[in-house]
Amino acid sequence: MPPERKPKYAPQQPPLFMASPRSLIQDTKRLIEQSRKVQDEVVRSVQLKTATFANTLLPLAQNENRVALESHTITFYQAVSPDAALRDASREAKKLFSEFGIETAMREDLFVLIDAVLRDSQDETLDIESQLLLEKEHKKYLSNGLGIPAGPEREAFKKIKKRLSELSTEFQKNLNEENLGIWLEPQELEGVPGDVVERLEKGQDDGPNKDKLRLMFQYPDYFPTMSHARNSETRRKVFLGYENKCNQNVPLFEETIILRDKAARLLGYPDHATFRLEDKMIKSPHTVNSFLEDLRSRLAVRGCEEIDKLKQLKKADMGVEKYDGHYYLWDHRFYHRMMLEQQFSVDQQKISEYFPLNTTVQAMLEAFGRLFGLVFSDFDLKDRIHIAAGDRSGHIWHEDVQLFSVWDDKADGGEFVGYLYLDLYPRQGKFSHAANFNVQPSLSDADGNRRYPATVLVCNFSRPTSTKPSLLKHDELVMLFHELGHGIHDHVSKTAYSRFHGTMTVQDFCEAPSQMLENWCWMPLQLQCLSRHYLTDENISEDMIQNLIRSKNVNSGLFYLRQLHVSIFDMMIHQPESHDAIEKINSSELYNSLWEGITQLEGPKIQGEHRYEWGHGEVTFFHLMGGYDAGYYGYLISKVFALDIFYEVFKRDPMNPKEGRRYRHMILEKGGSQPEMRTLVDFLGRQPRTEAFYKDLGLTEARSI
Repeated sequence: MPPERKPKYAPQQPPLFMASPRSLIQDTKRLIEQSRKVQDEVVRSVQLKTATFANTLLPLAQNENRVALESHTITFYQAVSPDAALRDASREAKKLFSEFGIETAMREDLFVLIDAVLRDSQDETLDIESQLLLEKEHKKYLSNGLGIPAGPEREAFKKIKKRLSELSTEFQKNLNEENLGIWLEPQELEGVPGDVVERLEKGQDDGPNKDKLRLMFQYPDYFPTMSHARNSETRRKVFLGYENKCNQNVPLFEETIILRDKAARLLGYPDHATFRLEDKMIKSPHTVNSFLEDLRSRLAVRGCEEIDKLKQLKKADMGVEKYDGHYYLWDHRFYHRMMLEQQFSVDQQKISEYFPLNTTVQAMLEAFGRLFGLVFSDFDLKDRIHIAAGDRSGHIWHEDVQLFSVWDDKADGGEFVGYLYLDLYPRQGKFSHAANFNVQPSLSDADGNRRYPATVLVCNFSRPTSTKPSLLKHDELVMLFHELGHGIHDHVSKTAYSRFHGTMTVQDFCEAPSQMLENWCWMPLQLQCLSRHYLTDENISEDMIQNLIRSKNVNSGLFYLRQLHVSIFDMMIHQPESHDAIEKINSSELYNSLWEGITQLEGPKIQGEHRYEWGHGEVTFFHLMGGYDAGYYGYLISKVFALDIFYEVFKRDPMNPKEGRRYRHMILEKGGSQPEMRTLVDFLGRQPRTEAFYKDLGLTEARSI
């Protein structure tokens, strides 16, 4: 269907990405100084007895909005810029913003005014978002040490906060800049898809790696190799290389969890988990731990049964004489893939041929456009906006980037919504996982003028070759839907304050909207509409779709046990018995022993006291350093909410535009501007339930969270 005609000009041009390292730092310092002046003016002009939301909180919030329109872009460079100097400057800018945030949150002169406003807030009529802002702002000051009496302990707390910011920045830099790989003989890559092998770096004829191929530890190389390499020793070497690709992060991680625990105790909490959960939907560590342990106990038997079946497959594959009775961590992707192919006729390589990246993206945007009342248009400066340059220079940061303008459809008024960027291929120095980044929030400025959002989907799919486009396996399709879910959430959110915009909800809810959209990847009609073979233009066959759907819960016990592994590890390191216990922790041994113990998949056989210290996987991803601390369980809890919404509202008619728009206005538009449980209850018309989650897993008995 042809796109609807849109207004000729958008009311706002897209962000510019024309900064230099120097300008990033200059702009950061300017914004910090601007903010400091606003804070000083509030303190100067407001008396304790006359403090109100309007004269105290509102000027601070309006300044925060103005700063966000620039600061999000400034700190985004570190994730995607091809210029190492720009990435470094962006990290330095983030550090400066963080240090200023600590300084702000420890200003007692501001806190006493905000405390007075909170105590007298019943005398003001505040909307729900403003009341929430007041409460969270007050809590921010307490959480940053102003509940600690002035003196040595408060100063110690301030130093901890500053050091934690430095550790996070260095940790992320190490991940982004990671460039390790492993040199392998061509025969060691037997079974790996040819298009993967073809793009690997070849050793120089006059060097030590002559005739060898260099496999990188990035997703497009790593996952196909682990799924297809026939040589078990190859898979073992690649697995261990991946688990040890960023070992310099281990001391940073362990220092972080020690400092977090110390900070929580200074604030009067027994541990960091209790401190972090206080503001979540699930507020009690006991409730989280009970949920995780209950799910673990109910999945344990299934996991063992799944391993038994996979062992039989491995035995048949290797032959009785070679089979050693073990099923290793590096076996799982390989034999899971083989099981799907042999027992369910699911060949991910063949399936991927029906999902070339660019055509799939267009089909996804059209589908969700119809559902939510949006139109995504390839960005054309001449048609869409007045820009003197008359070209795309400055509006993208790399030639790979695609830019779309987003509009309401005709039925919803045809108004401009915002800008969507797609940065989908890996490159050196780029953020190495998949994520959505907001570079400009949507909000109303102090004069009532609307500012429109700009958001970026950052992924790392395989690059096209001279003979093939980038092709998406089904799990990559699910990932793309997930990240697009964040992007749509970011676009349609309408909040007064930038801190509540889009995905800025409490952590154990923010994944729910994206996880909800993953269900479309398992619906027959949606899969057909999304698919188009890269050579023949044919849609995927009904037989292939039905085989794929039948395979949905194959080895799902092991999948969720792996999720539980990380979630339980996260809770354990942030809920130690004592501070002395966390100071003595070996995070890698704990991480790996839990991985083996919870999933029952075997790691390398190392003898001695440190038999689990064969890798350092806890530092190969950013979540536990970057905001998901004592919050990784949120992926599982959010899944409960996501499936409850889907089964209740969308399963019967996934493309119902009436329900899609109701979901857009009642869930996505709200962002974090009201308590998330209220958002859920308003939409569902009842309290959320666990039945759909357990039903989807094939566990019929539901228990409350």
